[in-house]
Amino acid sequence: MNDLGVGFRFHPTEEELVSYYLREKLKGTTPDIDRVIPVVDIYNYNPWELPQLAGERCHGDTEQWFFFTPRQEREARGGRPNRLTKEGYWKATGSPGEVYSSQNQRIGRKKTMVFYEGRAPHGRKTSWKMNEYKVFDNYDHEHAGADPQVREELSLCRIYRRSKCSRAFDRRPPTEAATGNEEAVHHHRNHADEAIAISNQQINPPEIINGGVDSSSSVDQNTNPSQSVEGENNWDIATDNEPMWDWEEFYSFNMWDI
Repeated sequence: MNDLGVGFRFHPTEEELVSYYLREKLKGTTPDIDRVIPVVDIYNYNPWELPQLAGERCHGDTEQWFFFTPRQEREARGGRPNRLTKEGYWKATGSPGEVYSSQNQRIGRKKTMVFYEGRAPHGRKTSWKMNEYKVFDNYDHEHAGADPQVREELSLCRIYRRSKCSRAFDRRPPTEAATGNEEAVHHHRNHADEAIAISNQQINPPEIINGGVDSSSSVDQNTNPSQSVEGENNWDIATDNEPMWDWEEFYSFNMWDI
């Protein structure tokens, strides 16, 4: 990390994690890749112990850490993986999803898990989460419509803590991402316009005409200002099953609040 300037972070996209790092590791032709993402049996450790085992590019990172994790022997024999640690266990949440390339091509599979302290069924849910990635074997444009074969012998795991920060990470199919972003922009602009209108009413109070209030310049008495800006300070935090905000879009949204 000493050769990088202040502020640089190892922040790969899902596409880069699957199509480059995981695929190159399976090929075995890039030995230096272990310096970036080491091989660790993450189930031998509690999640808060893993940051100190991260690769060179993640030293000092406080948000996310990456590891290659080999398949367990019991899983290779057809059994279920053992996701118990010394002080808790990882539990899958939701259904497995697929990872897409920038060309809208399926390149891998993702499973999201949450860490619980204690033992099931009385475990206590924590803020530690994990994305487990597996790559599809020999994916290409000619076989995009067929059911791909998953490489099960090695996973790439992203460990992180649930955060209220919006971070661009997920790669979604262009059609889905475009639809989601368009709806988000429309939704946010509507609330921003309502907030500006209410602010103007507060700055310019309604005029008094013949002892009454000019209804044309006043806010509807049945309208609750707090309802008009509902959602303004209650953005949906990006989750693993929702598109992340791009920073450029994030800053453009904030301009409506000025």
